[in-house]
Amino acid sequence: MFKDNISDLLGQRKYNIVFFIDGLGMGGAERLMVPILRNLSREHFAPRVCAFQIRNGNPVAEDLCALGIPVDLLPIPYLRDLTALPRLYKYLKTVKADLVHTQLEFADILGNIAAKLLRLPSVSTIHTMPSQEMKIKSKVHQDIEFFSLRNFCDLTISVSEEARQFYLGISKAPQSTLRTIYNGIDLDNFANLDYGRERATVRREFGVPSDAKLLTTVAVLRELKGIQFMIRALPAILLADPSVYYLLVGEGSYREALEEEVDKVGVKDRVIFTGQRNDIPRLLAASNVFVLPTLTEALPTVLAEAMAARLPIIASAVGGVPEMVTDGQNGCLVHPSEPQELSQACIALLADIEKQKSMALAGWQIVNQKFNIREQVEQLKTIYLDLIKTYEK
Repeated sequence: MFKDNISDLLGQRKYNIVFFIDGLGMGGAERLMVPILRNLSREHFAPRVCAFQIRNGNPVAEDLCALGIPVDLLPIPYLRDLTALPRLYKYLKTVKADLVHTQLEFADILGNIAAKLLRLPSVSTIHTMPSQEMKIKSKVHQDIEFFSLRNFCDLTISVSEEARQFYLGISKAPQSTLRTIYNGIDLDNFANLDYGRERATVRREFGVPSDAKLLTTVAVLRELKGIQFMIRALPAILLADPSVYYLLVGEGSYREALEEEVDKVGVKDRVIFTGQRNDIPRLLAASNVFVLPTLTEALPTVLAEAMAARLPIIASAVGGVPEMVTDGQNGCLVHPSEPQELSQACIALLADIEKQKSMALAGWQIVNQKFNIREQVEQLKTIYLDLIKTYEK
């Protein structure tokens, strides 16, 4: 049996990789933990996850445990917790960590410092577009996060090239410490979808007529997801095509405001709030077009999921979205915060069946080439082993 060169150099011991993350709710970073750890090499690594907070019940923890991944909770309610670093230091020693991978604000700040106190290599993934327009407290937290990443983290991974360039511009981090790796998804989840069956059962579940045209958005319900603008676009869409329904998949703090917006524009009978779901592939399989009216985004994994479900896409041309959607090829790009552009794009695409089919096929090809989880995990494997080897010298 042949071994790769890195394995020959490092030997056969499994390396303990600790993933620190703020919480395990249903955000994009949290959900991505599942396919990454499902596909991460068990020949080389023994991974475990440590969350700092409970968010919406930490539902992703159950999915990780189902994979046999140890999941720990080390409560850190705020950055001023003076016991946080000593407890993280002790935790890393107890689990005999060989490398730390941090994700989200608290983990990026405290996890990287704790790793360096123990002379451990550390990696961070930046999942969002950094912002300079925020409240003072949030800006202070962001500045502390950037300071920690610059000074204590060996490599910061950006999920899109646009986010990487933006981060470089405001963080003062050296270019050599920042790399772009696109998020991937597990295409196996979409391989055996029975589109006819899912279309019938999902629509029956939500009371959507079988011949209706279904627009779908999957997102955490936050203001910056821009869903309020899609709701405002619906009256014009319905005027052009009265068969349209809008499926909103997800939960979040902005739901009440969105429900008020639905009432305000008079489309309550056409907007369906599904709440939090763990059957995203089948919901997408029942849809006609995927819509992401987001106002800011580093690299939205839901677009890769939509492509894997063979859906044409309408999305805002922000952040890393144009790195996933080429206007006219696998979807339509619109300006953010523009209900009129959203309505025009939806009306035109819904009326053009052949365009929907060609975009769906192009999207399937793109997700296979650029956003396959196996490629992402292979790059992470190389990074982990290279850093461990460097620290062992």
